[in-house]
Order: sequence, then structure tokens, then C-alpha cells
Amino acid sequence: MGGVEERIGKIARFSQGLSLREFVEKVASSEGLPVDKAAFYVYLAWKKGYIRLSRGKPIASFVGYVSSIEALWFHALVLTVAFTLLLVFTVKEPPLVYLRYVLGSLFVLYIPGATLIEALYPRGEELEPLERLALSIGLSLALVPLVGLVLNYTPWGIRLTPIAVSLAFLSLLLAFIAVYRKYTYYRLSELV
Repeated sequence: MGGVEERIGKIARFSQGLSLREFVEKVASSEGLPVDKAAFYVYLAWKKGYIRLSRGKPIASFVGYVSSIEALWFHALVLTVAFTLLLVFTVKEPPLVYLRYVLGSLFVLYIPGATLIEALYPRGEELEPLERLALSIGLSLALVPLVGLVLNYTPWGIRLTPIAVSLAFLSLLLAFIAVYRKYTYYRLSELV
């Protein structure tokens, strides 16, 4: 099996400037493999260090980074928070009330901690996915009562609207910090 990855490394030395799709098709034709097997072997060659894949044209600005595929998680989070707030404030009857329960639970028990974890550990390889999940739930269970404690000493008190808005604001603020930190690491990785 190691021989195929080594041959892919040799092919890569003479195939600079190709897109990943073009490179996989070139490997498939030169090795006589189906495209899916060639893609698998290209992945193995990359994991074993025989080839180096680059992202292509680097992203030049923070706005470009936020609008790129690298920040897709940020957009999904913003849409989830907005949709959850919409459900919380508008839906009162089944069947959508069950979706409100699910997204509300996610909104309270996972999202605040997950955004804090993303802000603290912006590089993906720093924590395993299971560690991120456990820390996200644990930190959410720590952050949400703190938000409630702060709201208790404000004129708004502890009611649905102030809690929902405060958790949304906290989650979006932490997500913005996380996406900015991820952008700085992205820029540093482009310099190497």
C-alpha cells in the first residue's frame, strides 16, 4: 500500500498548479484506478506526508475570510441563533413548538460553551471532537447561570426575553472573537 502513496508523491512533484480534482484524475489515469480509489490514495499520501496540498489563492482580508468556506461554521451558528430566537418569540403551538424545544436546548446547553471553546482553541487540532463536545456542554452549564446572575441585578430581571437576547448576544460575541482568532491563525499558516 505504501508504494502507491510514494508514486503519488512522485506524480505530485511534476504536477504543480493543478486543482485537487485535476490531480486526482491524473493519479487515477496514471495508476489505472477508479477516481474514488485515487482520491482515497491521494488522501493517504497527504496524511503520510508524501504530498502537500495548498488552498490555492490565499484570502487577503478578514471580510474575505468570513465570506469563505473556512468560516461556514460561523454562518451556520448565526443562522441557528437567529432561527432559535425567531422560534422562541413567535411559536407557541405544536408542531413547531417541538423544534423550538430542540433548538432552545441546543441554544442553552451547547452554543455558548461551543463558541467559547472555539474562541479559546481556534485551531482544529488542539482538541479532539469529543473533548470539544464535552467542554462545550460543561462551559455552557457554567456560562448560562452567570448570565442569569448578571441579569438578576439589572432592571430587566430574569425573564424569557432578556435571557434569550443576552445568550444570543454572548454567543454571537464569542463566535465573532473565535472567527477573528481563526483568521489570524489562517494568516499565520499562509506565511509558513
